[in-house]
Amino acid sequence: MATFLHRIGRAAFQRRWLVLLLWAVVLGAAGAAASSTSSTASSAFTLPGTEAQRANDLLSEKFPAANAEGAGARVVLRAPDGEKISSQDHRADVTATLKDLKDSSSRVASVSDPFTGGTVSKDGTTAYAQVTYGDAAEDLTDRDHDRLEGALQAGRDSGLTVEVSGNALAPAETSHSAETVGFALAAVILLITLGSLVAAGLPLLTALVGVGVSTTAITALSATFDLNSSTTALASMLGIAVGIDYALFIVSRYRAERAAGYDAREAAGRANGTAGSAVVFAGLTVMIALVGLAVVNLPILTAMGIAAAGAVAVAVLVAITLVPAMLGFAPERARGRARKRAAGTTADASHGDAARTGRKPLGERWAAMVLRRPVRALVAGVAALVVIALPATKLELGLPDDSSQPTSSTQRKAYDMLAQSFGEGFNGPLTVVVNDSDPATAKRAAADLHTAISKLDDVAAAAPAAFNPAGDTAIIGVVPKSAPSSDATKTLVSDIRDLAQDNKDTTGADGMVTGTTALNIDVSEKFTAALMPYLAVVVGLAVLVLILVFRSILVPVKAAVGFLLSVLASLGALVAVFQWGWLADLFGIEQTGPIMSLMPILTVGIVFGLAMDYQVFLVTRIREAYVHGADPRQAITSGFQHSAKVITAAALIMISVFAGFIGSNDAIIKALGFGLAVAVALDAFIVRMTIVPAALALLGKRAWSLPAWIDRILPNVDIEGEKLTNHPAPVPVPTAPAPDYSTQR
Repeated sequence: MATFLHRIGRAAFQRRWLVLLLWAVVLGAAGAAASSTSSTASSAFTLPGTEAQRANDLLSEKFPAANAEGAGARVVLRAPDGEKISSQDHRADVTATLKDLKDSSSRVASVSDPFTGGTVSKDGTTAYAQVTYGDAAEDLTDRDHDRLEGALQAGRDSGLTVEVSGNALAPAETSHSAETVGFALAAVILLITLGSLVAAGLPLLTALVGVGVSTTAITALSATFDLNSSTTALASMLGIAVGIDYALFIVSRYRAERAAGYDAREAAGRANGTAGSAVVFAGLTVMIALVGLAVVNLPILTAMGIAAAGAVAVAVLVAITLVPAMLGFAPERARGRARKRAAGTTADASHGDAARTGRKPLGERWAAMVLRRPVRALVAGVAALVVIALPATKLELGLPDDSSQPTSSTQRKAYDMLAQSFGEGFNGPLTVVVNDSDPATAKRAAADLHTAISKLDDVAAAAPAAFNPAGDTAIIGVVPKSAPSSDATKTLVSDIRDLAQDNKDTTGADGMVTGTTALNIDVSEKFTAALMPYLAVVVGLAVLVLILVFRSILVPVKAAVGFLLSVLASLGALVAVFQWGWLADLFGIEQTGPIMSLMPILTVGIVFGLAMDYQVFLVTRIREAYVHGADPRQAITSGFQHSAKVITAAALIMISVFAGFIGSNDAIIKALGFGLAVAVALDAFIVRMTIVPAALALLGKRAWSLPAWIDRILPNVDIEGEKLTNHPAPVPVPTAPAPDYSTQR
């Protein structure tokens, strides 16, 4: 691996214009494909293999008109305090508002009348109307949205309180401020770390190319595949973070090789052969974790995982080809302050400041402190993570609905008005579907089940069964007394399903429960059941990769244990902030509540991959020193000397990029950005920089032992670049350096 990537690095450095042209062509082709597609990201959510989804599929088949793809809006109208919505004046205002809604667009198919439809609250203060469009939500134009808002505002101007919910509303504007903030912070960190505008700009430029290719490719593929609206944001988030980090590791190794005396082309090749090998295997572990999300069998999660894995794959390819090529355009400027020091020095570039001040680098001092008291460092690190992880024991999962919207939004206001006037359970109705090939059996089963459901304590109302034209399928609408996310409603769903099973045993007709609340319960159960198999698959495959990389059993196992600690701690922080509301104002969280159901398993997948990044980059340097003759403790110190500064910078960059997404309007991306930022911070600074060296010090040579029979089976990937020692010894940097295009006008 090292010699192969060494050749690629030298070739890319030598033929830099060709490499640059090829990436420009790839970027242009992806951009052209993206611009030619007119499809938009899907917001559909399906959950194969669950009762709620089977019921939804049956409804689509048996009641096609009721399951049309048209957009909808529920308009809630309330009279001023102390007045009735049904009074003559307000009734006229409501009628005028409904007429304005009907006339707002030719796409409006129908507007229900609350007075004839019985959708006025018992106290007479509030009513709601359903607006149905003939076109899907993504087909509505800005003009449709503006005229809908205009009709609503006219109702407000008449003195009514008018709020609305539904997918006919204008979607929240997509903001790229998150990427901008993260990118700006990354630029500052790179400039401080590398001490050169050119050196700092190179990782940023190559990361932009990689993200540009991956996101435009995802946009182009959205015409063929049903991609969720969060897919591109996740790919962008990971693409920026790993793209910058991977380029940073190669650039830093290039500077170290130049400081060791190699000429520019050979230094680029050696950087690609050593740091590039680590990039390839680190990227591979990330991709394994992301693609492994497919085991959950949830289309939205599978699409997000594969798309994000594709973004990481592009970042790896950019790092091992475009980065060496870009080094060829500025071979001296990329060295930063090191190029001003005396030529031929054998000191590592990272030791320059230490040599001048007489102090050891911070990384070396930190390693020395950990090695002096490894047991204390290990116990303190593990204890800190366990404490942070404690809130995760109270994790509550749910699907986002209007109750999770900011309190200032019209959707949340409509939700609260309906709950106040029609009962807490009104916003989470259940749909019971009864089906049998024999209409007579279906009719008898529906009547029996309706009677049984009506007797349950938590049922506020159970509508009589409504049949399809064929008479073989019925719908029973059930409104709970309790709120959608309450334990009482969850118990009600379980009770109705038990009644449906009893009814099936008696009549033979199928009975299923669906609706948002039922789907939410099924989602939680599905993710809970899938989490352990997913962990087993992903951790197992990654441990095998790490055994191949480090030729050790204990090091990969230790890496997996460290990952579990960091991911549990990140989930604990997520619960404390997003569920309990700790420091909610600091992070701009207007509404706390249950954590999105797919968040834990998605966080596990991404955090595992990123955790392995730092494991590979840090421990590769430690193993490199050990393979070249250092004893275990000296190898740890040497590894920290060469990598602590760069890993710290890389972690800060990832934290900055992920933290930038906390400002996103998308609830999934907001929580994911926070969770990943916390996870990277904990994993990099507590697990990898504290627990790992302490554990390696306690294990000693046993850390690097491998049974002989396994050693014979495994191929030698040479990630440490041991075979590169056969290359010519360092040569003095030539008096006339290679052309540096960054200095030419």
